[in-house]
Amino acid sequence: MARARRHDPERRERIVDAALRVVGRAGIAGLSHRTVAAEADVPLGSTTYHFASLDELLVAALRKANEGFGRQLRESPALAAPDTDPAAALARLLGEWLGGERVGVELEYELYLAALRRPALRPVAAEWTETVVAALATRTDAATARALVALMDGICLQVLLTDGTYDEEYARAMLARILVPAGGPPL
Repeated sequence: MARARRHDPERRERIVDAALRVVGRAGIAGLSHRTVAAEADVPLGSTTYHFASLDELLVAALRKANEGFGRQLRESPALAAPDTDPAAALARLLGEWLGGERVGVELEYELYLAALRRPALRPVAAEWTETVVAALATRTDAATARALVALMDGICLQVLLTDGTYDEEYARAMLARILVPAGGPPL
């Protein structure tokens, strides 16, 4: 007698969430269909049904991880207000993000940087960059927005890799240098 198939519409999402927890705890090296299935409390076949390869699972995990900072930027009333100093608003948002759950920030960067060795992740890493550039381009031009993203990535990586302390005033000053052309009025 054939078993009835269990309807579980959230299973794919639970698998992605489990992958994020596994990577957060053990890094990408600790990720396998088996470790994710155990973490999600689903049969091993469920992970391979929804994600034929680990790269497919990592793509889904990176997309989900990328939601955080981009959403913060899009939803920030301080960044949207035309009378707000965008450098100060960005520096504050960056500080809030880095000051939150460090494991989550490290996880986002680990997945983001995994694109160096896993070409399947590159389009998702590029999507994240484009999302942040689009959010910042509401206050400046696209080229300047890209420079801001590069600087913010650099600051975040330095803090994460050196166990350094985030310096909001330094970040504000450096962001302002990009936003204010030498000798020109603020953008």
